[in-house]
Amino acid sequence: DLDECTGSPCKDHQYCLNTDGSFSCKACDASCVGCTGEGSEKCKTCASGYVKEEEKCTDIDECNLPEKVCMKENQDCVNTSGSYKCVCSEGFEDKDGTCVQT
Repeated sequence: DLDECTGSPCKDHQYCLNTDGSFSCKACDASCVGCTGEGSEKCKTCASGYVKEEEKCTDIDECNLPEKVCMKENQDCVNTSGSYKCVCSEGFEDKDGTCVQT
């Protein structure tokens, strides 16, 4: 078997998987910018919203940062994979970008 992966035939956001007589390109983990294999521990660098912890790229919980990310009144922060979103607190709804009581 010839290892086609030595020539780096895949795109930047993929890694090469050598197979018998061939190869395939697999997508890097969402937490990676470039990778050498499968999973968040094979990232070359971590994507935005992720930080390297114990050799893995893990999600940053922006909602638990000392600096508040959701600044509007009656608004809660919801952590998402690689990011976060600001939603109106329970009992409030978004009216033209302001959280007003329902």
